[in-house]
Amino acid sequence: MQPAFSVIFLTTLAGAAQGLFLALYGTEISGLGALTATESQQFLATASFVALVLTGLGLLASFFHLGHPERAWRSATMWRTSWLAREVIALPLFMLGLFLYAGAHWFGLGNTKLIGAVTVLLCLALFVATAMIYASVRFLQEWASPLTFVNYLLLGCASGLTLATLLAASFGMMALVTPYAIAAAALTLLAWVTRSASLMRNARLKPKSSLQSAIGIKHPRIVQKAQGFMGGSFNTREFFHGRSAQ
Repeated sequence: MQPAFSVIFLTTLAGAAQGLFLALYGTEISGLGALTATESQQFLATASFVALVLTGLGLLASFFHLGHPERAWRSATMWRTSWLAREVIALPLFMLGLFLYAGAHWFGLGNTKLIGAVTVLLCLALFVATAMIYASVRFLQEWASPLTFVNYLLLGCASGLTLATLLAASFGMMALVTPYAIAAAALTLLAWVTRSASLMRNARLKPKSSLQSAIGIKHPRIVQKAQGFMGGSFNTREFFHGRSAQ
């Protein structure tokens, strides 16, 4: 596939923001780093705002591959059957949760753990919705696998923890740098393992259809000479590898 750069920016920035938030919330509920109240308030608030900005940039990037951005809101109406619609709903809700979580820490308000718990659910829902946009495409066997979700989740968390390591070092929170870095390295390695498993699985796949099954003719030799008056299609442009049979 040849995805638009806006799609790459959306999934990369949003995935990193989700991973960063999960790292921050894990820090709060575990007491990692033994931060003082002031340190926790400043670090968690600022880092959460960073995650919010990244998610916002990802949302902004998503508009650049739409033919009619002014109609984007209509995609949410198909939430009963479309994973894309569910992503469209989950993304702004996650951003709202991030905003409330960051604001609660910034102003020293209570209930940050409760707000964070709800935001975690929204974060996971967004991970599922985004991954299932691809994993639910059954005619692409390479994507139609639980490994698609696993890879996206692990890569997002690894990216977020890498960013959390950078932010902790910038704030001088050295007690957080080492555990963040170790977790980021471990998740990156695990993501490499699962991605390798996905590639090995894909290499063993066999096409479930042929020219014969597509047109209902069992003749052993069928050759497609042309694609008709339309010339090409979205599938042949986006999903064709471009190599000859040899």
